[in-house]
Amino acid sequence: MRYSLVLAALLATTATASADDWAPPVTDKLVQKECGSCHMAFQPAFLPKRSWVKIMDTLSDHFGDDASLPADQTAAIRAYLADNAGDLKRRGIAAKYMRWVATDGIPLKITENPAFLREHNFPDRVWKDPKVVTKSNCLACHVGANRGDYEDD
Repeated sequence: MRYSLVLAALLATTATASADDWAPPVTDKLVQKECGSCHMAFQPAFLPKRSWVKIMDTLSDHFGDDASLPADQTAAIRAYLADNAGDLKRRGIAAKYMRWVATDGIPLKITENPAFLREHNFPDRVWKDPKVVTKSNCLACHVGANRGDYEDD
């Protein structure tokens, strides 16, 4: 009995500690397919709803690329991202990010959030590494990023 209580306490502590480095993973197949065809399908919890709506409304100029999709797919992806946005689902690592978003702000890049910048304050040579290339390449350093695991790897 005593062993069970100690084990339960240990598991609860471990789960709480790792929850700070976790974001709910993308579970929608269309989001995984369409967003993931060019980059990792980022967890919606890293941006507020208004940001995802803006991103989805400007796919014809998606950071310099035309990522336009048929209207029905755009609507479905927008709905998924908006319904799971960070200002609606404040938990895990995304809660840190939402603290820095202005009430009326519409950030379009996760990598410009002060929480990201503080945790990723690396010399330029890190970002120029051929394995990394860009700050939005989460998988270069966080092998579990696509599962929502951002624990330092």
